[in-house]
Amino acid sequence: MTEDTDTGQPWRERIVALRNVPLVLKILWESSHTAVIWGVLLRIVVAVLPFAAAKIVQYIINDIAERVHGKALDPLFWYWVGGEIGLNVAIGLLMRAIDYSDSILANSYTHYASVKVMEQAARLDLTTYENPAFYDRLERARVQATDRLVMIQQIGRLMQQSITTLVFSVALMFASPWLVLLMLVGVLPSFLGETHFAFLGYAKNFRQTPAKRQMDYLRTVAGSRDGAKEIKLFGLSAYFTSRFQALASQIFREDMALSRKKLMLGGLLGIISTMGYYSAYLFVIMRTIHGDYSIGYFTFLTASIQQANSNLQQVFSTASGIADQALFLTDLIEFFKMEPTVFSKPDGLSAPRPIREGFEFRNVSFTYPGTNRTVLKNFTFTLKPGERVALIGENGQGKTTIVKLITRLYDPTEGQILLDGKDLREYRLDDLHREIGVIFQDFMRYEMTARENIAVGRIDHENQQDDIEDAAHRSLADTVIAKLGGGYDQILGRRFEGGVELSGGEWQRVALARAYLRNAQLLILDEPTAALDARSELEVFERFAELTQGKMALLISHRFSTVRMADRIVVLGGGRLIEEGSHAELMNRAGVYAEMFELQAASYR
Repeated sequence: MTEDTDTGQPWRERIVALRNVPLVLKILWESSHTAVIWGVLLRIVVAVLPFAAAKIVQYIINDIAERVHGKALDPLFWYWVGGEIGLNVAIGLLMRAIDYSDSILANSYTHYASVKVMEQAARLDLTTYENPAFYDRLERARVQATDRLVMIQQIGRLMQQSITTLVFSVALMFASPWLVLLMLVGVLPSFLGETHFAFLGYAKNFRQTPAKRQMDYLRTVAGSRDGAKEIKLFGLSAYFTSRFQALASQIFREDMALSRKKLMLGGLLGIISTMGYYSAYLFVIMRTIHGDYSIGYFTFLTASIQQANSNLQQVFSTASGIADQALFLTDLIEFFKMEPTVFSKPDGLSAPRPIREGFEFRNVSFTYPGTNRTVLKNFTFTLKPGERVALIGENGQGKTTIVKLITRLYDPTEGQILLDGKDLREYRLDDLHREIGVIFQDFMRYEMTARENIAVGRIDHENQQDDIEDAAHRSLADTVIAKLGGGYDQILGRRFEGGVELSGGEWQRVALARAYLRNAQLLILDEPTAALDARSELEVFERFAELTQGKMALLISHRFSTVRMADRIVVLGGGRLIEEGSHAELMNRAGVYAEMFELQAASYR
């Protein structure tokens, strides 16, 4: 948002922003039909009751005035008194009923909106998540989805205030149109000022989002368990604290500057509003003194002026608040409009079972979005059923990119990736993913039970304990779990009470168990033993042939003791395939692989 936008055309921005309101109302309606209906009905009744109470007071006061002048009380007098008491009791009870309905609706909306945001986030592909600007939008969308409870309450109040204002304004129109005009003259300046400052508040918060994200990051880093060692040893606490204070001071200065402007102008506009109200009040007094109105009607009109003026101010203020909240919905609307670039066709094919021809990269090139560097250039590669292939090469040569492409987390910039002769884009994504088991080097450490950590490998299947234990046995995670006090029910990680932290190698064994539980046709291991010691690595790969029997396996590793077990080794350089063959073939060729192998072997001698 530019500086010009901060001060220019706030009205147009607000009117446009009101288009965002229907989305919240749609989510609100979907979250709980019953609570919405009851909330509307209760507010309509409560909006009308104050007018009925004021009218009853008029009759009561007129009767009392006539009684003072010696006339008999109206036979309905005490019924009017009882009716006024009853109406006020009813208003109190109905307001509590509205609060109860609102609390139900708030909970329903918060849960439903949070689920909608999670579902939308899950739809978006990896390209989106690797764009830093996306995280600002995602963070604002998450906040906007759940923080719009204020707006929902304001919409309810606006409906109630508008009905009350309309009823009392009609009554004042019958007395004199000047009364309504005087109130409008008093209220409008205040409304315009509130609207202007609400817009400036939105612009300020928009500008501050990156700084607030930095503050959250600094707060997290400075207080995290993972960073505690380096922060203490390197003396980083003062550095992080000073950076946090600088950002906090900047935000504080901007907030205070806006608050001061609002205080000065708001006070002036408040005086104008008060004068408008008392002008109407004086008008009624003069008419009553001249005998145009009875004492009861005077009381009714002054109550009507007060109610109409108060509710009219609240209508403008609430409408301004809704417009303000609607501006904050912009990112939520844009977030829900986002569409994945990697998606399934409506008539997508089922993944082949079994896979007969395998995968083929045909002249594939790939450039990550937002960059100019081509990671893969005219890359051609095949992976046949039952074949174990290792990918090696220096960092940045495209090994992990190949994994992301073959799993269709990305689509190629150029060329095709085929599965059994058909482009990967022809298959349904969810069906394709069921046939692939992947463990990345930066695998997730779910702070849940050991059983759940393994079960997520095939979460859409009703996993039996025997299946989970078998997968743990294959990955050697069973020896880790055997040491835990709670066994498979032990919570892993320190986030929750009673959790137990594992070492990097122990976490990796648990992660490997997920891949084995998946029982997929293609098993991909991206640096699967990076956190294991030499002995544990040897134990894992002594089972490698057994674990991948009858499956395709794609292995990425920097350890040549690992890759030599593969049927075929593919060497990458400059985004291209520069060598391939078995370990023996590549060693006899005395090329790049042989040189890399000898360099690594020399470090162990």
